[in-house]
Amino acid sequence: MLAKRMQNLGTETAFEVLARAKALEAEGRDIVHLEIGEPDFDTPRNIIDKAVWALQNGYTHYGPSAGLPEVRKVFAEYIARDRGIDVGPDNVVIVPGGKPIIYFPLTALVDPGDEVIYPNPGFPIYESVIKFLEAKPMPLKLAEEKNFSFDIEDLKALASEKTKLLILNSPQNPTGGVLSAADLDAIAELAVKFDFWVLSDEIYSKIIYEGTHESISTRPGMLERTIILDGHSKTYAMTGWRLGYGIMPAPLAAAVAKLQTNCTSCTAAFTQLAGAEALTGPQDAARAMVAEFKVRRDLLVDGLNAIDGITCKRPRGAFYVFPNVSALGLTSKQVEQRLLNEFGVAALAGTSFGAFGEGYLRFSYANSQDNIRKALERFADFATAVRS
Repeated sequence: MLAKRMQNLGTETAFEVLARAKALEAEGRDIVHLEIGEPDFDTPRNIIDKAVWALQNGYTHYGPSAGLPEVRKVFAEYIARDRGIDVGPDNVVIVPGGKPIIYFPLTALVDPGDEVIYPNPGFPIYESVIKFLEAKPMPLKLAEEKNFSFDIEDLKALASEKTKLLILNSPQNPTGGVLSAADLDAIAELAVKFDFWVLSDEIYSKIIYEGTHESISTRPGMLERTIILDGHSKTYAMTGWRLGYGIMPAPLAAAVAKLQTNCTSCTAAFTQLAGAEALTGPQDAARAMVAEFKVRRDLLVDGLNAIDGITCKRPRGAFYVFPNVSALGLTSKQVEQRLLNEFGVAALAGTSFGAFGEGYLRFSYANSQDNIRKALERFADFATAVRS
């Protein structure tokens, strides 16, 4: 018999849909994969070469739980320069992937019954961890009419002395939405007023097409109450390397490192060396990937908007679109299932990202232009079949 707390733990539907799609492929079906949030590019060669060098030069042993000192220094210098904030190695914890910087800080900060505000639709692990810790989830609706930002009045209605932490994600999964400077200013005022923490998930900060990325950590009074989640999976096509990191006040960093000691001991040393090379080496491959994503974004958005009854906002960041499919007269889950089973296109129901995702579908455009065109043709055929 499993512990009762396991009933509170959610999952990522993307991996479930991927498994079903792979099963259909094993039966001989042709499936277009637009369900998984993973760049379809190889890790840049200079990063791979650095990892090989590290393996050949003894970086195969345990390291400090918070990360190798020389790598923490590189990461801190990068964030200080990139975000324009005053941080050092003591503010850095390097972890295997981005998710530990959701789980560890929330575990360190949030008690049962504490209120945690999070975006909805949003990355499903936010709500999963909040519930697992027996905190009170407070969903903040992201609205299509706000370009998938939120109404600041909605946040004001949720924020109070009971709020322990607010989760932000910009650019955002699943919508590609980006918070404005005005949004960040207003959020910072509330965080200071009610003295709550902010977990700022900035994993897509370098995948942005219009404007520049801004971090809430730069606002007055925010550096001492902000946890920045960043990593290498998206920007450098390093999903399988499992390399993420958090930037946070030093006392919290020490607590998070202690949790890492208890859970994973440390992050692989050779992976950390590769991550340092990613940040300090040539950025040409990363920039070329973002440029290609922008072309794919426009291809997919224009194609979706050309389908009768479908509307799709043009996202400013990440590599997802979140079209409104409510005119089809089906639930999001029904659209997901029929699109895969009958037309061979793997996508995710908007409700995979929370209740406010009903009526939407998430497509990842981390696939080739040819496959995106094929998916659009199949989706148009699906829409026609549903309406006939």
